[in-house]
Amino acid sequence: MAQTALHIDWRAYPRTAALDELVGPGGRARPPAGALLNFLKRLDGAELHNRRKAAEQAVRALGITFTVYSDGANIDRQWPFDIIPRILRASEWRKVEAGLAQRLRALNCFIDDVYHRQHIFRDRVIPAEVVMAAGNYRDACAGVRPAHGVWAHICGSDLVRDSDGQLYVLEDNLRVPSGVSYMIENRRLTKRVFPELLEAYQVTPVGEYPAQLFDTLASISPRRSETPEIVVLTPGIYNSAYFEHAFLAQQMGAELVEGGDLEVGDDDCVYMRTVRGLVRVDVIYRRVDDAFLDPECFRKDSLLGVPGLMRAWRLGKVAIANAPGTGVADDKVVYAYVPDMIRYYLSEEPLLPNVPTYFCHDPLQRQHVLQNLDKLVVKPTNESGGYGILIGPTASRAARAACAEAIRANPRGHVAQPVVSLSTAPTLLGRELVPCHVDLRPFCLQGASSYVTAGGLTRVAMRKGSLVVNSSQGGGSKDTWVVAD
Repeated sequence: MAQTALHIDWRAYPRTAALDELVGPGGRARPPAGALLNFLKRLDGAELHNRRKAAEQAVRALGITFTVYSDGANIDRQWPFDIIPRILRASEWRKVEAGLAQRLRALNCFIDDVYHRQHIFRDRVIPAEVVMAAGNYRDACAGVRPAHGVWAHICGSDLVRDSDGQLYVLEDNLRVPSGVSYMIENRRLTKRVFPELLEAYQVTPVGEYPAQLFDTLASISPRRSETPEIVVLTPGIYNSAYFEHAFLAQQMGAELVEGGDLEVGDDDCVYMRTVRGLVRVDVIYRRVDDAFLDPECFRKDSLLGVPGLMRAWRLGKVAIANAPGTGVADDKVVYAYVPDMIRYYLSEEPLLPNVPTYFCHDPLQRQHVLQNLDKLVVKPTNESGGYGILIGPTASRAARAACAEAIRANPRGHVAQPVVSLSTAPTLLGRELVPCHVDLRPFCLQGASSYVTAGGLTRVAMRKGSLVVNSSQGGGSKDTWVVAD
């Protein structure tokens, strides 16, 4: 039986308290979304339905998947993609781009300082115990001087737009940030679905990212060579981001390797096993957490890493991106101090604001949080993927009580923030057009130079009213267009 075609009534597009990225007051398009909405209005429901089906078929044909862990099983799922793109003004993006590059420079100064003289602690800009209590400081990294003073070469910062129209940084992902492959694939899908619209808008391309990533990695090679040997180190096919590991290796022309494919020689250099024999490796783009990188240095039961790898890195025989120890800055308490880092290290004012954050390890702030759990979002300081978050206004009384108990048991392990009224964007859910909440993850590179993606990965909560955008918890994604004003 043929599926009923979509019926879209743009006049009935619902209004919410959140700012909508494409539709303004009275149902009018926000600039520069006018051409997009006019184009979509000219398509009847059947045509929109057919284009969405074409996108779904392309996702299956291209094998674009992500892995969800469920009850001990690894389940590959088709990448959830909404065909209606999100549009950002180029003038606004230039400011965001500068702000993200500024932020990563300061974070790298901070990491380098922590593993050397720790001036920022001495000058009481950040309490030392706040950083050291996070559990991400690595003694083995003290005194190491990576190329260009850069520890975090790849950063994915999550941005949200509040009802005031301002973009805020929600968090910085520095250890093993993921999602950029889906940003690139989303653009490829949109070219199949709306080729005429992309041409009319002259959307800023995103496909140059793999080349920019290669150049960043090449710039930190310990050997001067036009063609350094770069590998992508993956935990293996069962990792949730394995699709991305394989995608980036293929796009860069790098080798995709697992720990067993590498060894550290008697000369403390890292070698890759090939059918032609051992080949020296210059740069490792690692997608393996610190704890599993080297069983001689960290977890002795790890089968994912390479024995002796930390020794080779400390001696400067191989470069690793992101560098071990970077997680010392990837913590939701440390995040709140980034504006202070920018002022301290760069003598500049932050170009992008943080979301206000309450520290549960501070007695007065903890009391405020416990008294206002029904109004706040509470986050574990060292989790990712949206896990462990309590959204107070929608949480049950039992959930808030359990959260309060967890905060009292481990104050340093939690922060709280006011509920940000995440902006929305029109999204096709079934046969309806619904304003769904979105965030944005741009990617910033730093090596010998800096680079920021044009836009990034827009994640969308594909359930009515939901604020959860993570794909592992039911979220999806949209293509993100940066266009001239």
